[in-house]
Amino acid sequence: MQAFVCATMSRPFTTAALVAPVTHSLLPRHLRLSNLPPSLTATTDTSTFRRRFFSPYNFRPVSGPVTAGLGGFDVTGDGGSMFQDAGATALVIAGAYAFVSTFDFLSERKLIEQGRGPDKNLSRKLVHILSGLLFMASWPIFSASRWARYFASVVPLTNCLRLVIHGLSLATDEGLIKSVTREGKPEELLRGPLYYVLVLILCAVLFWRESPVGVISLAMMCGGDGIADIVGRRFGSTKLPYNKQKSWAGSLSMFVLGFLVSVGMLYYFSALGYFQLDWVSTVERVALVSFIATMVESLPITGMVDDNISVPLVSMVAASLAFAY
Repeated sequence: MQAFVCATMSRPFTTAALVAPVTHSLLPRHLRLSNLPPSLTATTDTSTFRRRFFSPYNFRPVSGPVTAGLGGFDVTGDGGSMFQDAGATALVIAGAYAFVSTFDFLSERKLIEQGRGPDKNLSRKLVHILSGLLFMASWPIFSASRWARYFASVVPLTNCLRLVIHGLSLATDEGLIKSVTREGKPEELLRGPLYYVLVLILCAVLFWRESPVGVISLAMMCGGDGIADIVGRRFGSTKLPYNKQKSWAGSLSMFVLGFLVSVGMLYYFSALGYFQLDWVSTVERVALVSFIATMVESLPITGMVDDNISVPLVSMVAASLAFAY
C-alpha cells in the first residue's frame, strides 16, 4: 500500500518532467528560456554578474519582430528572408540613386554651389553627410537572416563600381563629378568618395546592427567630419596652432555634431531592440570617441591619409575599446 501511494504521488512529477520539454519546445523562440538575454538569467559568478549588469551594453540577438521592433521582421517566414532582403536592397539602391541624382541636378544648375566662396563644396558635403546616415538608417528594413548584411552591402558596392567606372574615365557623368569632388576631376572619385563607400561596406559587414561600434564610426565619418568642413569654411577664421588648414570652429562642430549624431543613431537602433544601453555610460564613452576622432581629424596628416580613412578607422578602434566588456 505504501509503495502504491508513493508511486501515485510521484506520477504528477513524472508527468511534468515529460511534458515540460514538449511545452518548452512549443513556445515561440524568443520566449524560450534558452533564448533569454543573458542579463535575465541567474548566475552565481561575481565577474559574470558584473559583466552583465555593469557593461556599457548587453548584446541581444535579433530573433523576431517581438524582440526587435522593425528589425528582423520576416514577412514570409525563414524561407522569405532572401526575398525580403533582395527587395530591401532594390529599394535602397533606387533611393540612393534618386538622392545622388537630385544633387547632380542641383549642382549642374548651380542651385547649391555658388562660385568659389564658402558654398563651393556644399553639395559634396551634403552628400557626404546624408548618404551614409540614410544608408545606416535603412538597415532595419532588412531581415534577421545572417545574409542580410551582405545584401545591404550591395548598395554601397554598386556605388563603388560607379565611382571606379567614372574615376577611370570609362564613362562620363559630369553631374556626379561635380557633386562629390573638390576640383571637378574624374580621378578624385578614386580617392575620398571611394574610401567613403568602402567604409560603408566595412561597417555593414563587420558590425551591422549588432554593435554600437559600426554605428558610431559611420556617425563620426558622416556627421562629424562632414559638418566640420561646412562650418570651418564659413566660420573658421581662427586656425589651429598646429594645423593652419583646420579651424577651432570646424573641430568644435565636429566634436559636437559627431557626438549628437552618434547618440541619435544609437538611440534609433536601441529603440528597435538591437542592443540595450546604459545611457549614462554610453554618453561618456561616445564623448570620448568623438574627442579622439576630432583630434585625429585636426592633425596635419590629410596629405598622407584621407579623412574618410583616418576618422572612421580611429573611431572603430576607440569605440571597440570603449564599449568592450
